[in-house]
Amino acid sequence: MLVVLGSTMMKMPPAGWLPAGYTPPEKTASGGAGFSPKEMLRTPQFYLIFLTFVASAGVGLMATGVMKLAPVDELVGSGLTEDRAEAIAETAAAVFFALANGIGRLVWGAVSDRLGRKPSLMILTATQGVVLLLFMTMAQNEATLYLGATLIGFNFGGNFALFPSFTADKFGNDTVGRNYPFVFLSYGAGGIIFPILAGQLGDAGRFPLAYTIAGISCLVAAVAISLVFTPNHEEAAQPFTWKRFAGNLNLPRRAKA
Repeated sequence: MLVVLGSTMMKMPPAGWLPAGYTPPEKTASGGAGFSPKEMLRTPQFYLIFLTFVASAGVGLMATGVMKLAPVDELVGSGLTEDRAEAIAETAAAVFFALANGIGRLVWGAVSDRLGRKPSLMILTATQGVVLLLFMTMAQNEATLYLGATLIGFNFGGNFALFPSFTADKFGNDTVGRNYPFVFLSYGAGGIIFPILAGQLGDAGRFPLAYTIAGISCLVAAVAISLVFTPNHEEAAQPFTWKRFAGNLNLPRRAKA
């Protein structure tokens, strides 16, 4: 209802409108604009972005599902009663993780306006990886558990500010409405892989292993996103192959990141 109400107050700006003082980056013919979905799917950049989003979103969805469960044994092991441990874990999930998730969508967008999309995504995925690797240790204490839940939620929320704009930067603002749905399929893939992984390992009493795998996945994602450069239409004119994918990662770039 609120979305419908808000939409009635929106209108398209006049052609050529720009915020006061804003100078858009110069576009070149070699990349960053005008990629159709078919062209985008032929570039290695799409697959690097896709795999990064699988990891970054998937671990956030995993944490959403097990935030109330995973810390309980760690808290009990540190001397708390089970009832107290469950209450703390629920607070971590329902308050700290949830609020930080919303705040992260705003803050990461502002950060990316200053640092750039790719550096922001590299920082987000790298810090998320480190926090996930440390999380089960942090879960042994109430204060550090709240901190860990806050950081994971904050970074998870940032995905929804950064990936749409990064897709627009690399494949064009004018076609982002058609291109981003393909990128966003990674959210569904991550939402299947990581929660199932955590559920199965959690049933076996191995939540620490689940968080370790999630953390390593995010660190790998940080490396993957660092390899994304602005694509060019020449590479998008050829069918995608994994051999060309590997080769393109080592070619000199003809456009800026």
